[in-house]
Amino acid sequence: MQTLTLFYDGTCPLCKKEMAALRKHDIYKRIDTVDIFSEDFHDYPQIDPKKANTILHAIDESGRLWLGLDAVYHAWNLVGKGWMYAPSRWRLIKPTADKLYYYFARNRYQISLWLTGKSRCSNGSCSR
Repeated sequence: MQTLTLFYDGTCPLCKKEMAALRKHDIYKRIDTVDIFSEDFHDYPQIDPKKANTILHAIDESGRLWLGLDAVYHAWNLVGKGWMYAPSRWRLIKPTADKLYYYFARNRYQISLWLTGKSRCSNGSCSR
């Protein structure tokens, strides 16, 4: 059975919602989500905290590192919902999708504020 460890920004409201949705669909418990600002993150010294704060990181069971939308697609594919992100990995769409993802990653707090009314989360709660 394939497994994946996904490292995300737990202070980003949209990121937290995405991880909650992913966990909801992960009925076989194949994915472990790790907040890069949690104590659990210290168990993964091979992941650079600064890089993980700029782009989503994931490690599969063979130790392969997945980044950005590749990590997102791989995670959703493990829970049977890969079709939602598959077009973003198609050869002609991938470069544009990756640029949009990088824009989102750099501006995730402002985008979270626009879409959810919350800019950052701390201690399990999000605020404006």
